[in-house]
Amino acid sequence: MDGILQDQIAIVTGGAQGLGEAICHRLACEGAHVVVADLNLEGAERVAAEIMAQTDRRVIAVQVDVTDEAQVAAMVDRTVQEFGRLDILVSNVGILIAEAVDEFPADKWQAVINVNLFGYFLCAKHAARVMKAQRSGVIIQVNSKSGKKGSYKNSAYAASKFGGIGLTQSIALELAEYNVRVNAVCPGNLLDSPLWVNSLYKQYAKKWGITEEQVRQKYIDQVPMKRGCTYEDVCNVVVFLASDQASYMTGQAINVTGGQEMR
Repeated sequence: MDGILQDQIAIVTGGAQGLGEAICHRLACEGAHVVVADLNLEGAERVAAEIMAQTDRRVIAVQVDVTDEAQVAAMVDRTVQEFGRLDILVSNVGILIAEAVDEFPADKWQAVINVNLFGYFLCAKHAARVMKAQRSGVIIQVNSKSGKKGSYKNSAYAASKFGGIGLTQSIALELAEYNVRVNAVCPGNLLDSPLWVNSLYKQYAKKWGITEEQVRQKYIDQVPMKRGCTYEDVCNVVVFLASDQASYMTGQAINVTGGQEMR
């Protein structure tokens, strides 16, 4: 049986690990051919090899710094050269640096904006030039619940994600006449992701003088559905938005937060 995205061509940035890796696998399982794009080429090649071993989909790995326009343009051009078209862009890559606003080094604040917002703009720009000519395509930004509500001592990340929703809506208006849809997905806390398991639990446990398990429970307790967000939760919505089932949806920022954010 064909998948819901059968023979679609997809680019996923930040595809070498974490949520991006999960999205690459899921898109391939749904029938798409995938470009795994990441600054970490070795990681992207590993993900590509794993997908090809598990499916009959064509997959390539591309090294890209999304803040470098020439590299982003080359990524899109190579995709079109290899596959003949571009149907789906998932702009997933992102970084998080958190500091109090009066102590935040300006260069680190700018770095978050550069990757999360400017990088999304560059990827959408170069995807749009291909999709406009095709008169079809889907652009999806992986945003955050921090794109809907301010985040404590996390001003750069929240600013980049609020900006990402504005950019999503603006590009959606611009590309609607070309049959190109642009939407965002806003996940809640991915409590089993490498960011949390390898970093945030330790940081918060030390900061608050509690155990890592207590940190985890603290964040679960904030969610009406009483669990963290999973990769599968996010992938389900990404696949839906990429598919024809969402053909009348554009300019949306869909919460995947277990009820933690409802706007």
